[in-house]
Amino acid sequence: MDNPSKITEGGIEYSLGKFDGHCVHYDFSKILIYLNAKGKLLFGKKFKIYKEDKTFLLKLTSYFIRDEANCKKYGIDLNKGILLSGPVGCGKTSLMKLLRHLVPAQRPYEMIPSRNVTFSFNHLGYKTIEDYGNSKFYCFDDLGVEPVGRFYGKDLNVMGEVLLSRYELFQETRKKLKTHATTNLNAEELEEHYGNRVRSRMRELFNLIAFDEKTRDKRV
Repeated sequence: MDNPSKITEGGIEYSLGKFDGHCVHYDFSKILIYLNAKGKLLFGKKFKIYKEDKTFLLKLTSYFIRDEANCKKYGIDLNKGILLSGPVGCGKTSLMKLLRHLVPAQRPYEMIPSRNVTFSFNHLGYKTIEDYGNSKFYCFDDLGVEPVGRFYGKDLNVMGEVLLSRYELFQETRKKLKTHATTNLNAEELEEHYGNRVRSRMRELFNLIAFDEKTRDKRV
């Protein structure tokens, strides 16, 4: 039987904790070692886990490993997806690309730039809304800065419509559908961009996990 507490990357085996035959008892310090190594494989040798992000990462990893006690402590609902917000360059996209590798047995989500959804709508029209309002798991990257969509002269807030479709599916599937997103915008800016109706659905779709506004730009 495979041991789900161990992951092999680049020929090296990483332990994430202890497996008792039924469940994994995760060790956060070991998780950080694995994430640091996997991050270097994915994004290059300059990648590193920053000391000031560790508390923030504890929240995120608690969600992905489904640590109910920690999630309760942080007010995270395991049925909902993650809306990861923070300033430009703080590492949101990298983290969401990285964390989907933490529990290989979990159903993976696909990273989709939000502007690509709009570009798709401009070419294909409303089929795009159907395509992304389906039962796949997605993480929509850079939510809120995508342009307005236009198809045959009609303008549409494409991502707003996609989120409404995914919310309906979320309810129909008894909250088994996962939608994640990253954004540079705060709650007020998101409401301004998508309107009150979409914003209220977003509250039900997502756990908001936010970087501190003063978080450094890690791309510099």
